[in-house]
Amino acid sequence: MEKTFLSLPEKPYRTRGGVHVLHKKNTCNCESVIMPCPKKVILPMVQHIGTPCKPVVKTGMQVAIGDLIAEGEGMVSAPIHATVSGRVGKITKIKLPTGHIEDAVILESDGEMRISKKIKPPVINTVQDFLNAVNTSGLVGLGGAGFPTHVKINVPDEKHVDTLIVNCAECEPYITTDNREAIENTDNVINGIILMIRMLSLDRAIIGIENNKPEAIKKLKKAIKECKEKEKQKICVLSLKSRYPQGAEKVIIKAAVNRVVPMGKMPVDTGCIVMNITSVAFISSYIRTGIPLVSKRITIDGSAISEPKNVIVPIGTMIKDIIDFCGGYKEKCGKLISGGPMMGIALASDRFPILKQNNAILAFNEKDAVLPKPTDCIRCGKCVQSCPFSLMPVAIEKAVKLNNTEELERRGVMDCMECGTCAYNCPAHRPLVQIMRQGKSMVRNTSKKQGV
Repeated sequence: MEKTFLSLPEKPYRTRGGVHVLHKKNTCNCESVIMPCPKKVILPMVQHIGTPCKPVVKTGMQVAIGDLIAEGEGMVSAPIHATVSGRVGKITKIKLPTGHIEDAVILESDGEMRISKKIKPPVINTVQDFLNAVNTSGLVGLGGAGFPTHVKINVPDEKHVDTLIVNCAECEPYITTDNREAIENTDNVINGIILMIRMLSLDRAIIGIENNKPEAIKKLKKAIKECKEKEKQKICVLSLKSRYPQGAEKVIIKAAVNRVVPMGKMPVDTGCIVMNITSVAFISSYIRTGIPLVSKRITIDGSAISEPKNVIVPIGTMIKDIIDFCGGYKEKCGKLISGGPMMGIALASDRFPILKQNNAILAFNEKDAVLPKPTDCIRCGKCVQSCPFSLMPVAIEKAVKLNNTEELERRGVMDCMECGTCAYNCPAHRPLVQIMRQGKSMVRNTSKKQGV
């Protein structure tokens, strides 16, 4: 029987909740610039969700770009490669923005940025060859989550996946790295999609992108038109409404294919794989060149930054060095954030290295860093209306105060993705994201005590 292929959507399906945020895409038209080689890079052994890597180098060893410096331990892990040429300065422990202490390899650059002679394109004859290549490349989700890509695309035999959703929504304010990827690296994006369709036997690929990126949409559509007829019929650009958190996995799946990911399940359970657009483009580049994941495009912006830019830097570059490259601070920095203002992590200083999953560093002046004072909840229900998953933050907050973990689980606190739409929409300025995190922590601690 001849296989029937799924149709491509002409418009997005309706999704629940969300908020209209001020996108402030100040760097959307800023072409990416390559930062000069830093004097040193710091490569933590945890740059992904899963088991930390184990160093395979020793102090004093000479390395070139692309040389393996740390192997993945266990299945859910991804190797780490040298991002500059030079020598291993030392192997030490550093504190990450999360507060965790982890092993790290410090590389002292020789300034030459030599590519390793060991680098060569992988040979791909089978699906397993492809999966092995993605694993060897060190790729993790470049949209922020950091989940090892080879694990995500290694679909279990009992699952059936028919759709690739390429996530270029980039709904967080300020961040424009995915927009620039679509504009500056269009061919790799399309070639990566074609490769994914072929290797995973997919029916279709949908590029989900918010409608506030007209240049990127135009370039992607043009590139698809230039594809072979067979490939063209399987790929489309889906213009999404500019509404946060449109780029969340479960939200973009609903918008693209009208499928709902059940709570506690994964996108693969709905027949979908969701990948960041830069991740897809990187796969194409790696298969062609053999150069592993060694650099990142980072948006540097915010009211305290002198010259906002999109900068391509070696992974492990110190944040301070990148900000100095962007003219330094024009005002005293009141708040420094890794990621976007909605889901990013506040940093205690700029003395941290860039990790694989970082896509933005935002620095705000003292005035913009002041948070409004919380007041009493007025029971308006706006937090419930804006939640993409129909959670009830008010009820969850009450359960947290009562230390009622059974109620927290019943209310679905573990399903919260901490997108911040509830807090953004709250007229009383309640710290709802922090409350959600506190509730999750309470549930986890109770489960540990009970041996679950």
